[in-house]
Amino acid sequence: MPDDLAGKIEDAPLADALSERYLAYALSTIMSRSLPDVRDGLKPVHRRLIYAMHLLKLDPAAGFKKCARVVGDVIGKFHPHGDVAVYDALVRLAQDFAVRYPLVEGQGNFGNIDGDNPAAMRYTEARLTEVARALLAGIDDDAVDFRATYDGEEQEPLVLPGGFPNLLANGAAGIAVGMATSIPPHNVGEVCAAAAALVRNPQATTADLLARMPGPDFPTGGVLVEDAAAIAQAYETGRGGFRLRAKWEVERGRHGTWLIVVTEIPYQVQKSRLIEQIAELLEAKKLPLLGDVRDESTDTVRLVLEPKTRGVEPDVLMETVFRATQLETRFPLNMNVLGADRTPRVMGLREVLRHWLDHREQVLIRRARHRLGAIERRLEVLTGFLAVFLNLDELIRLIRTEDEPKPAIMAAFSLSDVQAEAILNMRLRSLRRLEEMELRREHKALTREARDLQTLLGDEGRRWERILLELEETGRKFGTGALGTRRTRLAAAPPAVAVTQDALVEREAITAILSEKGWVRAARGSVADPTDLKFKEGDRLRLLLACETTDLLCLFATNGRAYSLRAADLPRGRGDGQPVRLLAELANEDDVLALFVLRDGARCLLASAGGRGFVVKSGDLVAEKRTGKQVLNLRPGEEARVCVPADGDHVAVLGENRRLLVFPLEQVPELARGTGVALQRYRDGGLADARVFALAEGLSWKLGERTRTETDLRPWLGERAEAGRPAPNGFPRSNRFG
Repeated sequence: MPDDLAGKIEDAPLADALSERYLAYALSTIMSRSLPDVRDGLKPVHRRLIYAMHLLKLDPAAGFKKCARVVGDVIGKFHPHGDVAVYDALVRLAQDFAVRYPLVEGQGNFGNIDGDNPAAMRYTEARLTEVARALLAGIDDDAVDFRATYDGEEQEPLVLPGGFPNLLANGAAGIAVGMATSIPPHNVGEVCAAAAALVRNPQATTADLLARMPGPDFPTGGVLVEDAAAIAQAYETGRGGFRLRAKWEVERGRHGTWLIVVTEIPYQVQKSRLIEQIAELLEAKKLPLLGDVRDESTDTVRLVLEPKTRGVEPDVLMETVFRATQLETRFPLNMNVLGADRTPRVMGLREVLRHWLDHREQVLIRRARHRLGAIERRLEVLTGFLAVFLNLDELIRLIRTEDEPKPAIMAAFSLSDVQAEAILNMRLRSLRRLEEMELRREHKALTREARDLQTLLGDEGRRWERILLELEETGRKFGTGALGTRRTRLAAAPPAVAVTQDALVEREAITAILSEKGWVRAARGSVADPTDLKFKEGDRLRLLLACETTDLLCLFATNGRAYSLRAADLPRGRGDGQPVRLLAELANEDDVLALFVLRDGARCLLASAGGRGFVVKSGDLVAEKRTGKQVLNLRPGEEARVCVPADGDHVAVLGENRRLLVFPLEQVPELARGTGVALQRYRDGGLADARVFALAEGLSWKLGERTRTETDLRPWLGERAEAGRPAPNGFPRSNRFG
C-alpha cells in the first residue's frame, strides 16, 4: 500500500458500498462459477479440471494418476478454492449415472446411485476419456484464446475447442445470483443429427430439429411422459420441464399373484433414499394398495413392489405410487447460459446449436491458420534445404573456410536468416541423396496442403462442409454402440388413471352375514359351515352373501327404500356385529327385505304387498345418503314384499290366496322409481312372493332341506294381472319359494 494511503479512511454511503460489492460478487458468481458456456458446455471448475489433466498427459491411452495429484494441480495453478469442492466436481464427471457421457474415467470407488460417497482422493485415480479428448482437440493449435491464471504464472483457456456437443449431451445445472440453469442430458447422435440439419438448412425451425432430437436422454433411463406440444414449447423458448417416470413391468407368479419390478429410476434420484421414502409412506399408511417394497438390485436396478392383494390393478397401484413418491419426477429446463460475449441469457434449442456451430467454425478457422503458418515456416526451411542441395560442395566450402559462415551462406544462396540457421543445424547424415528426394516429396505435399487450407479459409461453404463431416464423425464415434444407444424411452402422456375411493380399499373376499333380527357383520373368506356361526339369543341366520371389500351392497327395506352400504364398512371380528340401523337409517332392524351386491348391468324385480311392481336397474338403487332412496312407492299401510334378481325370462307370482301365475318378464316395465303395474289380481289379500326364472329350467322352491323343480308350467302360464291358478300340490304352506 502506498504511504500516502496508509491510515486513510474514505466515507461512503452504506447502500452504495454494499451494492457495489454485491454486484461484483454476483457477476463473479454468474460468469466464473455457476453458468456454463454455450460453446463447450462447461463451468470454469470443470474446464480447469480437464485442462489440468491434459497438461498431466492423462490421455485415454495413458496410465491413471491419483485424484489428489489432479486436484492439487487444479487448486494450485488455476482454481483457488477448497479441495473438497474441486474433488466433488471431478467425481461427478466420472459417474456414469450422473453424466450421460463421462469426461473422466475413474478407477476406485467413485460413489453409486444409492448416494454413497466416493473414497477419499488419495485412494482414487483418474484419466480423461475419449469424450474429453474430443473437447480438447485443437487446444494446442491456437484454436482458442488463453488468459493468465489468478497468480499470473500460468495460462488457461477461456473456452475449450468443443469438438463434442457437451452442453446438450451432458447437460448442466447451477444456481447463480438471481438466475439459474438446468439443462438435461441428450443423446449425442441425435444432437449431431440436429446440428447437421441446421448446417444444411440454416432456416430450420425448432420442430425440424426436434424431428431428429426428440427429447432428453437421461443416463439412468426412465420413461419420458411429457406431452409433445409441451416439449416443443420448452425447446422453443428455452424454459419448461419434462415429466419423467420410472420404468416398470409386471412379473406374474403362481395362482394369479404378481409383482411390480422397477428397472430404471428417474434421473438424480438416490435409490436408497427412494426406498426409505416408500417405506415411510407405507408405515404412515399413505400407500394403501402397496404391501411391501424390496431392493434386489445388483449392478442393475431392481426394485420390487408387492401389492397388498392380488385384486389390485397394477396401473392403479403404480398411479398411487407415482403420485406419492419420486418414482415420478419433473426435470426443469432452463437453458440460461453464457454466450460468446460472456453475457448470460436464456436460449432456445436452435440458438444453442447455432452458437456451438459458430464456435466450431471459429475453431476451424484458427486451427487452419495455425496449421498454415506452421506449413509456411516449414516450407521456408525446405526451400532453403533444396537450394543448398544443388551445390553441396560450395556449402561445405563456405562452412569450412568462413569464420562467420551464416552471412556468407545467406549471401551465396539468397537465403533468409531462418533458412541459414536451419542449414547450419542440419546433421551430416541429412546430406545423402535419399534425403533430398524425401525433402522434395515433403515440400510437394505441404504445398498442396497449404493450397487446400487457403481455399478452406477463403470459402465459407467448404468450411461448413468440413464441419458437417466432423458432426457425422462425432455422431458415429459416440452415438453408436452401448454408449450411444438411447436410454430414456419416449412415450405419450399417460391417460389419467382414476384412483377412486374403492380402488384405495383393499380388495378381499368376505362373507356378509345377516341375521333374522337385522344384525350384520362380515367374515373373511367364505363360511365353510354356517352352523358354526353364533348369534344373539333368540336370533338366527337369515342369509350369507359372498362379496369383496370393494363391493357396494344394496339393502332394500320393507318401506320401499334402497340403502347403499360399502362391504368394507361392515363390522368384522368375533362379535355379533351391529344393527343394520346404525349403517342405514331404518326404524327397525327387522325391516330388511333383501341384501345383495350391486352389479353393473344387473336388474331387480320390486313388488309391494298389494301386488304392484316393476323392474329397476341396479344403478337406480344406489343411494348417496344414509337416509336411503325411495324407489318403490307404497300406498298407506302397505309394505314392500319382494326384491329379487331379474335374471330370467318369466315371472312367477304367488298370492296370499295360494294362487300361482306365470307370465313373461317383458310384460313388466322397467322404471327408475314408482308404484309399478299390477302383477296379479286378488279378490282378498295380496302378494305373498314372486320370483324371476328361466322357463326352460323350470320353477324351483324349497321343501324343507330339499328343492323341488316344476318344469311343466303350462297350467299356470297366463298374462300379467290375471288371478292365476292354485299352487301345485305340496307347495310350502309358508307361501314362499324359499
